[in-house]
Amino acid sequence: MATEIIAAPTAPTRFSGLREFWYYFSMNRGAVIGLVVFVLLILVAIFAPLIAPFPADQQFRDFIRMAPPFAGGTQPQFLLGTDEVGRDILSRLIYGARYSLFIGFFVVTAALFTGVTLGLLAGYFRGWVDALIMRVMDIILAFPSLLLALVLVAILGPGLFNAMLAIALVLQPHFARLTRAAVLSEKSREYVTSAKVAGAGNLRLMFITILPNCLGPLIVQATLSFSNAILEAAALGFLGMGAQPPTPEWGTMLARAREFITSAWWIVTMPGLAILITVLAINLIGDGLRDALDPKLKRS
Repeated sequence: MATEIIAAPTAPTRFSGLREFWYYFSMNRGAVIGLVVFVLLILVAIFAPLIAPFPADQQFRDFIRMAPPFAGGTQPQFLLGTDEVGRDILSRLIYGARYSLFIGFFVVTAALFTGVTLGLLAGYFRGWVDALIMRVMDIILAFPSLLLALVLVAILGPGLFNAMLAIALVLQPHFARLTRAAVLSEKSREYVTSAKVAGAGNLRLMFITILPNCLGPLIVQATLSFSNAILEAAALGFLGMGAQPPTPEWGTMLARAREFITSAWWIVTMPGLAILITVLAINLIGDGLRDALDPKLKRS
């Protein structure tokens, strides 16, 4: 009589898919805190009209540069004070979250699409295609990113959309180089050879067979590029080349308030803190994603 052999589990706890990813991600407490903060920022941006005490551009001429209550202000309705023309800073920060998050999503999407496509072409075809694409990427990387973005915006004209295009162009070489390196390591593996023998075409091999196995480092780079996009957009706005007044974009708010840094510190401090908290949260998420997606960094 045959006996049935039941294999015992190799570990007391077994994870698969998203559960395993969350396990390793949640081991990084900073990443979890960053994720909570980022989710709250997204909710604030989505429900800005319901959360903001006042419209972003509403002016209270009787309360110009009113200090917040915790700094000796006498108007409790202005929790973070008012700016140089009497607009509620808290309301403008809440609406500004929409612009900053949209900038990050747009820039990362554009840079990811173009960079991954170019990296796939360079790593898969090699030869003159690889040489041409990577030399162009090297030229872009040879310039300081903010300086190159500033030059591009000066050519295209000041404005938020042109600033986002310039930042996307500056950031996409990072995705191209990462993708090329991943494709070179995956291209010679057996599953790629098997798919090629089975008759898969070049496009299928690149986008269906190889690309899904290269997503780990690209996801981590996307989170870091998200924070870089917000910082560079704020820098361009501070220099007057990004979003234009009265748009409640955080960098533009800083630019308008810099002359009051000694007389009304809260006008400068609050947008700066918003940028700091957002970028820090995204960078913490990036650290957690690196721990969860890189097998070498996973804890046993």
